[in-house]
Amino acid sequence: MTCCLRQKVFCEGCPVNKPKSGPLIAVLDYGIGNLRSAQKGFQRAGADVRLTDDRVLIAQAEAVVLPGVGHFGACMNQLRRAKLDDAVYTAIETGTPFLGICVGMQMLFEGSEEAPGVSGLGVLPGRVRLLPDGLPRPQMQWNQLDIRRPECELLQGIRDRSWMYFVHSYAAETAAEFVVATCEYGKDVIAMVERGSLWATQFHPEKSGELGRLFASNFCRQVTAQ
Repeated sequence: MTCCLRQKVFCEGCPVNKPKSGPLIAVLDYGIGNLRSAQKGFQRAGADVRLTDDRVLIAQAEAVVLPGVGHFGACMNQLRRAKLDDAVYTAIETGTPFLGICVGMQMLFEGSEEAPGVSGLGVLPGRVRLLPDGLPRPQMQWNQLDIRRPECELLQGIRDRSWMYFVHSYAAETAAEFVVATCEYGKDVIAMVERGSLWATQFHPEKSGELGRLFASNFCRQVTAQ
């Protein structure tokens, strides 16, 4: 091992001085399904992505991603059961670039009509409410973004009215100052929010084709620029 430390060369199998393919991103593994699709989405963008519940690794990561699928209450309970809610708070409080996806976005708010007795993380003001009556629930389709803040770094190269893929029955409501983009589904539905180095999307970048890959690449670029 001393050859790696003293000569600063890479020895196969040794982590010392191992070259990185991209920023180290921790995708939080808290026991819900379909987390690997988010992991693969950022791997395709060139990141070194770890699906993990290791708090040491999460603290060392250059960025943290919180995916979520299914029921709000189940996701929040699993996150707390895995004791990863504190990892979320720490990452956000220290300014580590952070991205919530789908239910992972909803969990950042104070609570949801889907699970009235379960509190959210509360790092963003507002609540999550059922999509309007009169249209299919869930919204399971491609939909167009109405970009309210084109200066958002994660949307660089992504034009207004671009198509992203959504799967959800509930959506967040919050102050306009946090809203980056919406989509139309019976009303204006919040599709993306931003606060400092915290971003969250109701759409699935990892399922949104080339534009989703560009979004992931923009996130990686922001992580590297920090």
